[in-house]
Amino acid sequence: MLMRPSGVRSSGSLPSRACPEEPGIVSVSPLPFRQGVRLAVDVGSVRIGVARSDPGGVLATPLTVLRSGPGALAGQARAELARLAVGEGAVEVIVGLPTSLSGRDGTAAAGAREFAADLAGRLAPVPVRLVDERFTTTEAHGALRRGGKDARARRQVVDAAAAAVLLQSALDAERATGRPAGQLVRAGGRANPGDGANPGDGTEA
Repeated sequence: MLMRPSGVRSSGSLPSRACPEEPGIVSVSPLPFRQGVRLAVDVGSVRIGVARSDPGGVLATPLTVLRSGPGALAGQARAELARLAVGEGAVEVIVGLPTSLSGRDGTAAAGAREFAADLAGRLAPVPVRLVDERFTTTEAHGALRRGGKDARARRQVVDAAAAAVLLQSALDAERATGRPAGQLVRAGGRANPGDGANPGDGTEA
């Protein structure tokens, strides 16, 4: 089941311009930047928040929230997310990695890694990447509160808003460094840290 969040807007980013040297790449600096729609996912045990970027990869906005849960519900949510990514023409999907403040993995991070590996298998060859999502939910709650949403209303859209915060951070990081953010995930396998040295296609260095 899809729930369309409303009244949530993501912060803006730097304007882009075409890069004459390489068609399909936009840039606001000498660094290359891949063009195309990205999706980002905030994984929860009950809800999965999804955000989308514009084709230029400049602005992230909340897209929808998928119902999830144990067993078959989780499988249905993952299948629906894969269909959504194909339907949106996503060139990449980013999954939030909920590490601790110290940067260590816990139970939630292990679940996100398994989710990302499963999604990579469903979407191959579209790349799936894990990106640190610390503080994204807190930032999303703050933005929604400033936008006038009460606690009950925030619960309905915060997962998609958190995914938008995550995606905007990843877009801004790639624009600043010329390299995709996070870790590329192998289909059915583990993430490869430090592999973002190939910004042209999102593959391993």
